[in-house]
Amino acid sequence: MAKRKILIIEDEKDLALGLRDAFEFEGWSVETAERGADGIELAKRFEPNLFILDLMLPDMNGFQVCAAVRERYKATPILILSARSQESDIIRGLETGADDYVTKPFSIGELLARVRAIFRRADLAGRRQTATISVGEAEVNVETHMAVVHGEEVDLGFYATAILQLLDEHRGEPVTRDDILDAVWGMDANPTNRTVDNFIMKLRRKIEADPAQPRHILTVYGQGYKLV
Repeated sequence: MAKRKILIIEDEKDLALGLRDAFEFEGWSVETAERGADGIELAKRFEPNLFILDLMLPDMNGFQVCAAVRERYKATPILILSARSQESDIIRGLETGADDYVTKPFSIGELLARVRAIFRRADLAGRRQTATISVGEAEVNVETHMAVVHGEEVDLGFYATAILQLLDEHRGEPVTRDDILDAVWGMDANPTNRTVDNFIMKLRRKIEADPAQPRHILTVYGQGYKLV
């Protein structure tokens, strides 16, 4: 397997250096950029398997960088690493195209676990025989993380697609939040039930005709979610 490549777009030099050391110790190849525009340009040559992106950059709004990266790299995971911890910022980041959101300060162990989970899910998606999932009027490509809804392409992102894959594997049966966390992130990544709820909300907004009254991604109260 080719060495994984991670591009860090982060203007805190000490943090970027620490992340580089930790990732290279895992055997991954790392490049860093302090400015959003430089990171976008570097990505064209480096072709990373994962972007790690700060939101507060000196030249560009991090959400703009996220959107620009997602426009060019449809299936490459993006992990936002930011001190902005308000739920509105997290939701905006996910809606802009990020696949995961980690708030500062953070545990390097948790971050490594999340990165391993991203690469693990990418491997599983690559080995999956079923290339598409049908949900109501939506057709979801599990490799590109793109859905076609009423003839229009919609970007679901990495984790939302992974959750949908898991629900599809148990279609019609409830899947608990803990099972989703374990299968998609790995329990050592230390996400929360709220993380699952945010991604379910994102899925409903993207592919349900009426997200407030979903017909396909249903809540099973006291348990979790199921796909019908």
